[in-house]
Amino acid sequence: MLMRTDPFREFDRIAQQVLGGAQGTWSRPTAMPMDAYRAGEEFVVCFDLPGVDPDAIDLDVERNVLTVKAERRPQEGAEGAEFQVAERPSGVFSRQLFLGDTLDTERISAAYDRGVLTLRIPVAERAKPRKIAIEAADGDRKAINA
Repeated sequence: MLMRTDPFREFDRIAQQVLGGAQGTWSRPTAMPMDAYRAGEEFVVCFDLPGVDPDAIDLDVERNVLTVKAERRPQEGAEGAEFQVAERPSGVFSRQLFLGDTLDTERISAAYDRGVLTLRIPVAERAKPRKIAIEAADGDRKAINA
């Protein structure tokens, strides 16, 4: 239902470690951690976005590609300050997911609570198991699983 989409993520992680994690070194947006799982008749995707204002989150779906972008702005009042420790990344975070045809991209819902963006994507009706009636030669109908 979901395909891993960012083959360069591991390369970026290694490059950031080698370069000391300097923010702004790479022009590619930073990927955000996520969990994805199926729960009943829906697919759930959770993204960690601590410290991100909900107004700074942008969700787009084009065909079967879901794009999540978020921006964590620098701490207010920290401009020009001399940081002793700067481990909290700021800037643009982005993630693209390729959604399978079995998901209903028209009915995606999103909620943001305590730094976690949760998307719920229903399984499309056409992908759910259904019964098909078989007409017997004597005119009786029986339903079977398809």
